[in-house]
Amino acid sequence: MQQNSTGRKRPGRWRLAAIAGLATIAVAACGGGSGDGAAAPAAAPAGGGAVPDTSSLLAGVQKDAQLAATLPPTIAQAGKLTIGSNLQSAPNNFYAADGTTPIGYEVDLAKAVAAKLGVTVAYQDMAFGSLITSLQSGRVDMTMAAMNDTAERQKQIDFVDYFTSGITIMVKKGNPDGITGPDTLCGKAVAVVQGTSHQEFATEQSATCVQAGKGPITVTATDSDTQNQNQLRTGRVAAILNDLPSAVYISRTAGDGEFFEVVPGEPINGGPYGIGVNKTNTQLTEAVRGALQSLVADGTYATILDAWGVQQGAIAQVGVNGGS
Repeated sequence: MQQNSTGRKRPGRWRLAAIAGLATIAVAACGGGSGDGAAAPAAAPAGGGAVPDTSSLLAGVQKDAQLAATLPPTIAQAGKLTIGSNLQSAPNNFYAADGTTPIGYEVDLAKAVAAKLGVTVAYQDMAFGSLITSLQSGRVDMTMAAMNDTAERQKQIDFVDYFTSGITIMVKKGNPDGITGPDTLCGKAVAVVQGTSHQEFATEQSATCVQAGKGPITVTATDSDTQNQNQLRTGRVAAILNDLPSAVYISRTAGDGEFFEVVPGEPINGGPYGIGVNKTNTQLTEAVRGALQSLVADGTYATILDAWGVQQGAIAQVGVNGGS
């Protein structure tokens, strides 16, 4: 989950039933792309694991010479895109079991974009709060870390939007406290990660509860999703606020799906995630936008999201600075 300077937000248009269904979808692996560049349909992994094998799909992504020609010369000559991220947020971006290999649906999208542009990717793992300054200083070429594209951030960097998300409520399996939405958090303890949009929303919702004559929300802010999960499992909090992709992934995988569940409901404060690019590098912004739109058109984009079980966040048109 990303720190807010961060925060993720979910699209308010997602339907409850869709989210409930998403939480039960098994993660699928992808086959190789066909000769014409179309993505092959995803297939369930033999081991039924939570991490899909998308290697064949990614290997099938072909360089688009026209798009590659739009890259800034310095990046084309280097042959790689240096990406700043905060690799701790499954299924967005995290480390494989070896502790060194970045994986996640964002990582797969970044590799596919790079392949379209005829380059590779190199990751720099850093604190979320350092991403924008690292981009502005030229330490990295772009950022991809489940960062919300917001009007405030657009003053500092540009965004190529690639996904839509928002805040979701996660509870213990069976929902013993009967939480059905934000209004039912009144008078209860809720865990969030320090400095995120989730913490901001919980504080605002607590004030709303008090104004309505209900008990305030006791907001417990920790440093990680793992700490929050321990709080919820031991009954110290009644719910966790998290981004939809992370909440769905955790509920599906923690304790083999027996520990947590996502409360059905429209995501709160929905909005796009954006790939961050330096405002002075409009050439790279357009190259990345074009490559991602090509992946949307040929089906690779959808297949990657399907493999990771986050297809509800798919977009049809790749835009720049679409957040508000």
